[in-house]
Amino acid sequence: MPRHLVTGGAGFIGSCYVLQARHKNVSIVNLDKLTYAGNLENLSSLADDPEHIFVRGSIGNAELVMYLLETYQPDAVVNFAAESHVDRSIKDPNEFVTTNVLGTCTLLNAVKDWWLKRPAAQKVAFRFLHVSTDEVFGALKPDDPPFSETTPYSPNSPYSASKAGSDHLVRSFSETYGLPVLISNCSNNYGPRQFPEKLIPLTILNALERKLLPIYGKGDNIRDWLHVEDHCSALDCILESGNVGESYCVGGRSERTNLEVVQVICGILDEVAPSAAGPYSDLIRYVADRPGHDFRYAIDCSKIESKTFWKPEHSFESGLRETISWYLCNQSWVQHVRSGEYHTWITTNYAQRNKEDHA
Repeated sequence: MPRHLVTGGAGFIGSCYVLQARHKNVSIVNLDKLTYAGNLENLSSLADDPEHIFVRGSIGNAELVMYLLETYQPDAVVNFAAESHVDRSIKDPNEFVTTNVLGTCTLLNAVKDWWLKRPAAQKVAFRFLHVSTDEVFGALKPDDPPFSETTPYSPNSPYSASKAGSDHLVRSFSETYGLPVLISNCSNNYGPRQFPEKLIPLTILNALERKLLPIYGKGDNIRDWLHVEDHCSALDCILESGNVGESYCVGGRSERTNLEVVQVICGILDEVAPSAAGPYSDLIRYVADRPGHDFRYAIDCSKIESKTFWKPEHSFESGLRETISWYLCNQSWVQHVRSGEYHTWITTNYAQRNKEDHA
């Protein structure tokens, strides 16, 4: 049975990857610090699974990482562990540098030291897959071609800069030490079990509670949307068929403005959970834009499609309906993750924007 060491495997994307891997009979050692966005409820179906070994800890703990490598001898390390919210990075850049840059460097060093001591056949078969973001490429204008693997890095937020730094470190360990690495750069993910600070779950849950639906600026910023299950299937393809030392862009071919996304959510909710108080779109409010808000992201995923035969299976509309249905059917999960810390963050991030908007 193959075995993967997955870091950040209790988060939104990481937990989806773990669930899919176990379905394919891959043994998982799951290292997660369980910060605010890490949630073991995401993995409740694996509670009695002996091939899902959960360890609470940080990728910045070199001794712990080395212990897990020596004990479980993984065939691959899949690194999801990261601080990943742009707005939070604007409030506290240091935390993002600590986790995304220093943490990744510590993880790489431990993996490199362990890998160098492996037998030749194990060294050749091993892979380190680093999961990154399209935000490292900066922003696009309306008519610019989409990001590709050859797009120069030009990060515009502390978050994207920290992820760019981690990408460069991963590449350097390939060039300097020969570590067999792979890098993926994905577009905006959505789907079940996403922490409700992000646009789609925040809009769904606010609408159901008849709270205002905040949209930055005019709502004309454009993102490419990728269903989390499609993303994780792409990662499998990269691990199995990707060329060592190369990067792969993963997108959903579903560009939408933020306003369009919110309006579609409102329309679906009007159908499946109609409110006597009126259309959910009545709750839309434009708030002050965030600093350095990238205008557009788009992904050219032709490389992964041609090299691995991967294609996204979800259309944006069908995936969004499925996502809304999941949140409607999992209200206990919602209540458990919306802790006091979550409410504090929402107040910190949006209250002042509303004041600025109406000043």
